[in-house]
Amino acid sequence: MTDASPAPERGSDAKINTDVPQSARIWNYWLGGTDNYEVDRNAGDQYVELYPGIVDIARAGRYFMDRAIRFLATERGIRQFMDCGTGLPTLDNTHEMAQRAASDAKVVYVDNDPLVLAHARALMAEGRTAYIDCDLHDPKTIMDRAADLLDLSEPVGLLIIGVLGHIVEPGEAYGVVKGLMEPLASGSYLILHDSTDENERFNAAQRAYDETGAIPFRLRSPEFIRGYFDGLEIEEPGLVTSGAWRPEVDVEVVPLPTLCAVARKP
Repeated sequence: MTDASPAPERGSDAKINTDVPQSARIWNYWLGGTDNYEVDRNAGDQYVELYPGIVDIARAGRYFMDRAIRFLATERGIRQFMDCGTGLPTLDNTHEMAQRAASDAKVVYVDNDPLVLAHARALMAEGRTAYIDCDLHDPKTIMDRAADLLDLSEPVGLLIIGVLGHIVEPGEAYGVVKGLMEPLASGSYLILHDSTDENERFNAAQRAYDETGAIPFRLRSPEFIRGYFDGLEIEEPGLVTSGAWRPEVDVEVVPLPTLCAVARKP
């Protein structure tokens, strides 16, 4: 993979829609970023009014990512990572997490949001990174392009953090994970974080968000989320709420309606 790979040409023509809220921009807002618009801030504030815990979920997902990446880099020797559903830059991005743990780590981002794409050139100039402009609904194209950027004969850490709910049809959601994992070498890992449907206030907030005209998101049962790991070997401590995955400080874990795990492809 080359450093500072050029962003796809489509980005210059892609239209950023500021008429409806967009999830990547809202999460950027919840994480303290500045790459968002008034429509996103309004939607984010309305969501928080209905379910304040969403901000904790957003932050917990980032902290889990950092711990999981460092675990794979330092304890499992992984040097290639692919982040599907990249989102917008925040204070600590995937390539920064990975390259802090292992300076020779390679990172490929995957997203199709035009604002994310607009950041791609600057982001990729920061290190051993590349960007695939592709929709998560098309895992075959993603992996075909990834084969030009990563060595798929060697293990890869595949990150899918809080985005599978955008794949509304349940069978397709499973198919996306399968389609991304199948081309990866034995010894690759799935790093997954998702939200559950166990909190009614959370469910109500999500229904209200979906009614804004934004791309809908499906909260799913713990049993459904466990199915993403079928055929994989889940590392300890298993499939747990965000803060319970290898915590680094001795504090009481606040149970959030989330599940996450790191699992190895046999």
